[in-house]
Amino acid sequence: MSIDWAKAEEKPDKKQSVEGRFLLDLRAKVNDLEKQISETKIDLSGTQSDLKATKGKLETTTNDLNSTKSTLDSTKTELNETKSMLEQVNSKLEENIQTVNNLNSEIEGLKPKASELEEKLESKEKEFEATISSLSSELDASKAQINGLQDQLANIQSSTSESQEKIDNLTSEIQDLNSKLTSTQEENTKLNEQLMELNNMLLQKDTSIQELSTNIGAKEKLIEAQTVHLDEVENELGELKPPEMGTGGFASEERITCPMCGSVGREIKQIEDKTKVLSYVGHIPMYAKKNVCKKCGYEF
Repeated sequence: MSIDWAKAEEKPDKKQSVEGRFLLDLRAKVNDLEKQISETKIDLSGTQSDLKATKGKLETTTNDLNSTKSTLDSTKTELNETKSMLEQVNSKLEENIQTVNNLNSEIEGLKPKASELEEKLESKEKEFEATISSLSSELDASKAQINGLQDQLANIQSSTSESQEKIDNLTSEIQDLNSKLTSTQEENTKLNEQLMELNNMLLQKDTSIQELSTNIGAKEKLIEAQTVHLDEVENELGELKPPEMGTGGFASEERITCPMCGSVGREIKQIEDKTKVLSYVGHIPMYAKKNVCKKCGYEF
């Protein structure tokens, strides 16, 4: 007898007689259903795991896509900026090309002037050589005068003790003059080197022609100043030349008398007047002289 399912639904508490095979079939079906449910649960778990992994991959892919989009936007911005910079560079390049063309035109126009300046420079070089030769002759003459002064100093040192202080002063002044002459020779050497530098500078860029002209003017002024200075040195050497000595010492007309006490000769000594500067030899001042009476101390 099979199960009356309609009666069971009407009267679920009422018992029914059921054959054993139906129960076994029912149990087998239940077992099959439980087995199917278990397998379905396992499949669902695997599907859920796959869904989670797929969801994670989808999120990762989304993030990658967003990052790629951001990178593309940034790259697009950089490309636009680069394009703008390239346009500016092209504009500047065109301006530079125009400037170079203008400079080339100016250089072509300056070449005739450069030839004229080269001719003037050659003329100035000849003048400089003549001036340097003249300066060398003057230096030799000055050396000869200094040697003469040194000989006179040697004679004066053997004469009297009264002129010892003047001899010491003259020796110091001569040493200063020798130092000045050495400095002048070094300056002349530097002038020659500067002339060589001017010749080398003419072979460089055409734009340095104006600077060369300025340097030539400065060198001319320097040589004129050296010439004037050598004249002053010769004048000072002439002033420093000691008086000629007679057989009896100083000449009678050069004897100095104290206006206060009337002392003469060795009672009168000559010293430098630090309040009166006559000139400068280099950085060394040349002072005027004054007389001091040893007896009464009067200065005049």
